[in-house]
Amino acid sequence: MKFVEFGIGNTWLVRTETELADGTEYEEKGIVGPIKYHSLYLRIWIGKTVLIIDSREGFKRSKKARKAIKIVLGISGT
Repeated sequence: MKFVEFGIGNTWLVRTETELADGTEYEEKGIVGPIKYHSLYLRIWIGKTVLIIDSREGFKRSKKARKAIKIVLGISGT
């Protein structure tokens, strides 16, 4: 999966994060294509709570181990 994200709180204002089949992931500055669209999402991370509104999966709430403040608009795809 690839995730192209625009927002505050990540390493770069615009980044592409790639998750490999073995579970590892890496990020790159800017938009790295090609990307086949899967869904659009808004992620709001306050402290250890992450609120996600996804165009395919709806609303989700999760907890993370580390604290952060992020507001990110993203596109997921392959």
